[in-house]
Amino acid sequence: MTQSRTVSLARGLEMPAVGFGTYLIPKEETSVAVSRALHAGYRHVDTAEAYGNEEGVEEGIREASAALGLVREDVFVTTKLWPGNPAWGDPAKSSDATVAALEASLERLGMDHVDLYLIHAPFAGDGRLDQWRALVDLRDRGRARAVGVSNYSIDHIREIEEAGLPLPDANQIELHPWSQKPDLVAYLQEKGIQPIAYSSLVPLSSWRAVDGQDSAKTDAMTAEGARGDSPFKGLAAKYGVSEAQILLRWAIQRGFAVLPKSTDPERVRMNLDLFSFELETSDMDTLAQMDRGDGVAWAVGDPTKTD
Repeated sequence: MTQSRTVSLARGLEMPAVGFGTYLIPKEETSVAVSRALHAGYRHVDTAEAYGNEEGVEEGIREASAALGLVREDVFVTTKLWPGNPAWGDPAKSSDATVAALEASLERLGMDHVDLYLIHAPFAGDGRLDQWRALVDLRDRGRARAVGVSNYSIDHIREIEEAGLPLPDANQIELHPWSQKPDLVAYLQEKGIQPIAYSSLVPLSSWRAVDGQDSAKTDAMTAEGARGDSPFKGLAAKYGVSEAQILLRWAIQRGFAVLPKSTDPERVRMNLDLFSFELETSDMDTLAQMDRGDGVAWAVGDPTKTD
């Protein structure tokens, strides 16, 4: 296959292109899920302060590392700062609080550094730049090998650029055939910022119904994803893989890292098997015609998600 199994961040850091996502995995189940993923071959685990399962990630990595003979450098770990959200009555974290948040995450993870530390969302308003300066300082001090953002728009990143600060190493955003964000992706690539795709499997799911969060996914979208004649089903049959593998492979061929999550052992294995096939150009062109706008998981038009 022509795609690498890693993607490049700044300063020569390589990140495994397929990470194991842990969002919505209960903390009591996280250690088993993470250990199973590492046994299956994953070498990138994605968590966050807000997920409440960093301790489970630590336990899972520790157990699998002992069994597999892995050392710290073998497993790429991403976690995220919860920035606060004044619109929800949650004050934005100061620069000092940002530093303290990473130190607390490192304690929960049992590590002296993370590989990638992200600001989870652009919620902090006037405090965004102070939080970003703190992340750059944490990177300079070796507490994070790379730093970035999540759910940031072009304007949010231009704010960093116009302040004369180093640009993020990565931006973790919703990306899948229904939400391709061509302008944002082109901007990120122009600036050397690595896109990381989350919610890659939105077209196959009822997205976030399990935790009661709002979603921009309509009943018609849900029905289309379940139709027997959906393009994902047809492509899966053509290549002899699952629909999930089609969606994840689309992202890999676009140059994005992906973060599939599952607690089913077979799906965990299949979601990592993305390099044994390649989508033909005509099929990538078909998927390119499916873009429906800014997002489903990260609904646009919500003032708490744009400032």
